Amino acid sequence: MIKYTLKCDQGHVFDSWFASGAAYDSLQAAGHVSCAVCGSTQVGKAMMAPQVSTIETEARQSAQKALKALKREVEQNSDYVGRDFASQARAMHLGDVPERSIWGEAKPAEAKALIEDGVPVLPLPFTPKSKTN
Repeated sequence: MIKYTLKCDQGHVFDSWFASGAAYDSLQAAGHVSCAVCGSTQVGKAMMAPQVSTIETEARQSAQKALKALKREVEQNSDYVGRDFASQARAMHLGDVPERSIWGEAKPAEAKALIEDGVPVLPLPFTPKSKTN
């Protein structure tokens, strides 16, 4: 997709999206591009400023990279226990089973009960691999 700022022969300026630059050229040549304000088909590309990467975009990319690294670290260094997370975490906390690093899924009520009972748990900012494939 590409967004062009367009201007008609009446001076109206508007933006429009096209599948590609070639798609715009084809539609323009066939007379299918018209002004969004007055309907004129005498439309051309207006001056446009290039899209420049911003600090916000760079920060978002950095955060996404850190999140991927965290997910990789968790997946490589702990056991995924799925929906059995709450019972396994509680059993480890009570000393019923040996402690190990686990991660999985819990319903909100289950997670709240674990926290209220002092079981050290944290929410993870990603979904299990099986749900993202």
